[in-house]
Amino acid sequence: MCQDSRHQRFILRLANLQTILIAHNIDLAPRIKKLKVGDIVEFYGEYEWNKKGGVVHWTHKDTKNKHVHGWLKSGRNKYN
Repeated sequence: MCQDSRHQRFILRLANLQTILIAHNIDLAPRIKKLKVGDIVEFYGEYEWNKKGGVVHWTHKDTKNKHVHGWLKSGRNKYN
């Protein structure tokens, strides 16, 4: 993950009770506005395991086409 870019970070609890950190680059894709506890967020991105549950990043279009394009969905809105 690039340290120079800005990210919206939030933790999701999955159906199996595992938690994962979502790191969504808001320099490349819009921020999810009014995100609150209990909201359902669908996602597609690159998962990296860690002892705390892991992190998902690349939840946006890759401008260099080196990664599959990712996205977030919240409510009726898609963020990519």
